[in-house]
Amino acid sequence: MAGVTCDLVVIGAGPGGYVAAARAADLGMKVVCVDRGWLGGTCLQAGCIPSKALLEASHRWAELKEGLDDHGILAGDLRLDLAQMMKHKQGIVGGMTKGVASLFKSKGVEYLEGEARLAAAGRVSVEGAGEIEAARVLLATGSSPAELPDLPFDGERILSSEEALSLDAVPERMAVIGAGAIGLEMGSVWRRLGAAVEVVEYLDVVLPGADGEVSRQLERTLKRQGLKFHLSTRATGAEAGAQGVLLHLASRKNDRTSTVECDRVLVAVGRRPHTEGLGLEEAGVDRDRSGFVTVDEDYRTSVDGIYAVGDVTPGPMLAHKAEAEGVAAVERMAAMGSSVNYGAIPNVVYTHPEVAAVGLTEEQASEAGHEVKTGRHSFRANARAHTMNAPDGFAKVVAEAGSDRLLGVHILGAQASHLIAEAVVALEFGASAEDLARTVHAHPSLSEVVREAAAAVGH
Repeated sequence: MAGVTCDLVVIGAGPGGYVAAARAADLGMKVVCVDRGWLGGTCLQAGCIPSKALLEASHRWAELKEGLDDHGILAGDLRLDLAQMMKHKQGIVGGMTKGVASLFKSKGVEYLEGEARLAAAGRVSVEGAGEIEAARVLLATGSSPAELPDLPFDGERILSSEEALSLDAVPERMAVIGAGAIGLEMGSVWRRLGAAVEVVEYLDVVLPGADGEVSRQLERTLKRQGLKFHLSTRATGAEAGAQGVLLHLASRKNDRTSTVECDRVLVAVGRRPHTEGLGLEEAGVDRDRSGFVTVDEDYRTSVDGIYAVGDVTPGPMLAHKAEAEGVAAVERMAAMGSSVNYGAIPNVVYTHPEVAAVGLTEEQASEAGHEVKTGRHSFRANARAHTMNAPDGFAKVVAEAGSDRLLGVHILGAQASHLIAEAVVALEFGASAEDLARTVHAHPSLSEVVREAAAAVGH
């Protein structure tokens, strides 16, 4: 491999990296993609995909266990086979991994497995494979679970999200630090499968950053499902032993302290950019105070010929954001006028019911100086939701009062991850709430909830 010359080296084979590599190959570039061995990245190997497999499986288990008698479905004795559930999850991951490898092969992208490091301008060193000379280098190395100083991961009792996806037994008691997307999703999985789950959140709301109404109703719904919350609370440490963990908590509002006894602690307080071992400092690549690689509108770093996309750069850590940036970055290398509309990137939390949002919340819109009007419609008023036994939740449309311009859409309800797509398209094309309301939606369908919420904006 020593001395191989190419147009582009992509470091990282996650959503940002492999999509960028494939698109660059389409544009006629000779591309080499280097990764430490996780084709598909964290998203495929230990994140988005395996977590959704467990969320889907655990939801089906909960449906059967809680009873579908009103549907006329009478289940007998049920038995949870966690090993088979994990095997099914890994089967999906394995199949999708082969799909990424097949994509590279079909596009002519050369894939190298190994640790990559910036050796010098236009040169990348790959452990065990020598150096590659490249006209350009794209950093797409993603992110890693963030660790708390007082709760370092040990892989046994104090877990990151990666270990929490592969437990070989359902813990009797689990504590989750962080009420964001990862904490709520993984807490939901293990609660459905039988664990007593307590969620600790430093702020005073679940799902910080979400629309206020969505956050409050989601908290009530998850409490009904059995999750217990400690809000405005921080974890100050833990004593882990052979029999379990004693987790120490402190209230942010007073001097009260408490403890939680559990078998496992999942620390889900966010993720940090994965930049270790890349040689960024030696190469002169600038990073901000949080460790993110800084880039311009063309995704160029402070060093000529080096670009970066995805979780390693500032912004929401979302696989689809990384994909969009990967495509835009290589297209800009090819002198195309591509861009990413960061105001129209959806965000989804796969609890039950799901949460999906795009654009500004009502609170954000008001803070930005918009005169806001909103419309709201409940899933309980939707016929299709009742046929699915899924009446919980609502859709909320946020628009500018004077122009009726759509500012944001927020959905708490069944299949919200699918329903949000039309709102993303509407925002992308600068639609008004009336445009959304007057678009004919199929009946009966869950999508009518979004249309009705948009129609309610004008009332």
